[in-house]
Amino acid sequence: MNRYRYLLFDADETLFDFPQSERLAIVKTLGDYGFPCGEEMISLYSGINHALWQKFNLGEIPREQIRKERFTKLLEAIGGDPALGPEMDRHYAASLGGFGVLYPGALELCRWLAPHYEMAIVTNGFSLSQHGRFDRSPVREYIPYLFISEELGCQKPQKLFFDKVLEAMGITEREKVLVIGDSLNSDIQGGKNAGLDTCWYNPEGGESGLPDYTVRSYEELMELLL
Repeated sequence: MNRYRYLLFDADETLFDFPQSERLAIVKTLGDYGFPCGEEMISLYSGINHALWQKFNLGEIPREQIRKERFTKLLEAIGGDPALGPEMDRHYAASLGGFGVLYPGALELCRWLAPHYEMAIVTNGFSLSQHGRFDRSPVREYIPYLFISEELGCQKPQKLFFDKVLEAMGITEREKVLVIGDSLNSDIQGGKNAGLDTCWYNPEGGESGLPDYTVRSYEELMELLL
């Protein structure tokens, strides 16, 4: 598709298998602090973390509240010492940086696209974790840019986030940009807020009139961009 020159990829649950990375990091963190970590514990933490991120993406809480509350709430739920929450969160963030698990086919997708498009990752994740995962990932060879909301001082779906990304990449033709991500609320709505075309990566199925395109696999995405 010669229409586009720039692809802005979301990271987690678009290229990176965040649930698997999260699982590995939470097991390591809880184990290092002496807490047994089975499926129930993983599910409990994931639910707390997801709810906080949803509030952040909707602009209801500041970013710092996620890191302040997620382990504190977990410890309260399991009868641990809530005062350990901030310390455990720092340990978890560092551990997560070491687990940059990609979805099957993600590396091949990036390798195929790299000669044809200039690509960037645009993410609302925390800097410590995202830099660690990105710098250790083989996609680093094909995607030269990483933009993190914590460093830009704004987040998806704010228009300002994408304005700063385009400025940093030297992009003046917005019609040449395609935003690709799994979240309707942050990726797709954010691209729309910035006047950019969007592609919803939606392997689980479902319908929405918000994105310009919807794909359910990397194969469909390659067909779209061929």
